[in-house]
Amino acid sequence: MRIPFSPPDITQDEINEVIEVLKSGWITTGRKAKLFEEKIAKYCNTDRAVTMNSATACLEMTLRLLGIGEGDEVITSAYTYTASASVIHHVGAKIVLVDSGENSFHIDYDAIADAITERTKAIIPVDIAGVMCDYDKIFEVVNNKKDLFIPKNDIQKAIGRIAIIADAAHSFGASYKGKMSGEVADFTSFSFHAVKNLTTAEGGAVVWRNIKGIDNEDIYKSYMILSLHGQTKDALSKTKLGAWEYDILEPAYKCNMTDIMAAIGIVQLQRYQSILNKRKEIILKYDECFYENENISTLKHFTNEYESSGHLYLVRLIDKNEEDRNNIIELMANKGVATNVHYKPLPMLTAYKRLGFDINDYPNAVAMYKNEITLPLNTLLNNENVEYVIKCLKEFL
Repeated sequence: MRIPFSPPDITQDEINEVIEVLKSGWITTGRKAKLFEEKIAKYCNTDRAVTMNSATACLEMTLRLLGIGEGDEVITSAYTYTASASVIHHVGAKIVLVDSGENSFHIDYDAIADAITERTKAIIPVDIAGVMCDYDKIFEVVNNKKDLFIPKNDIQKAIGRIAIIADAAHSFGASYKGKMSGEVADFTSFSFHAVKNLTTAEGGAVVWRNIKGIDNEDIYKSYMILSLHGQTKDALSKTKLGAWEYDILEPAYKCNMTDIMAAIGIVQLQRYQSILNKRKEIILKYDECFYENENISTLKHFTNEYESSGHLYLVRLIDKNEEDRNNIIELMANKGVATNVHYKPLPMLTAYKRLGFDINDYPNAVAMYKNEITLPLNTLLNNENVEYVIKCLKEFL
């Protein structure tokens, strides 16, 4: 049996929608991208959404929207993918990494307060595997540190404290205390990469909560300018008769979403509840088989307080070290089961070592990483596939 880790779930409906766009004569950012934005905002219970070519671009443009740059500090988790931190470096700010909590894949909430200084302008919490962070605790920390906050632009001033920018690459469709991912943090960045629950092949979107004193239309226009070279008109606007003229307001960036990508996303969003239901069904099947297994610890996806989007199924192998874990990954591969590891903590990676980070300062992240293995979780799996994955892992343990 061959079980891939995370193949895209594409149906004929997505294919038909893309064909329609290809035949339309308009394949870059246009009406489909705008429609997709409207649907994302409605889904997340926000007033507006902006689509871009990646969640990374969404994070970076949000930092730039907030005026964050040289001399500023931004806090994020040491237990994450590089995108959560690299965007901080891109804008010229200082990356401040905080360890994960003890026996937790999420950032250490208690340690956030100690990392905050008068230079701190934002925190990027990371929703791991589809499970949202405890945002109440994060907001409590930043509200208690308001006296240290020095705003640099009008949006920062209107927020009045350190901004919370959720790296929600994994949590589109998740909820926290009755609120959707997207309406909890100040800004929320989603990923629609090929391996994500909802895919546009590449792509992402950012949504935000209403900010008193700031017009959402102004925020939207700022994102448009940042993501399209600083240009005052997009390509579609320039096709109107006599409307060729434009201005460049700043030497900005190029990270817009195309209508081809948006077409895939529109259909995926129509199907999304069934996708979430299928992922939940697989997670509950895994949970049932691993429940009270003394060799395995699993991440809890569903509680009275939160509902996961079910993006990844993370398992910790009790009393196993990094070598043991890697051996099991190879054994599973030999049986045709593709697995993964999420994540190697950033201070273990060459780029972050060169920036001066020392993995010895992040013992909790190391403890989580060394015996973690991620099992296949995708909507193309059937019951036989899931049972085979369970059988193989139990055998090798």
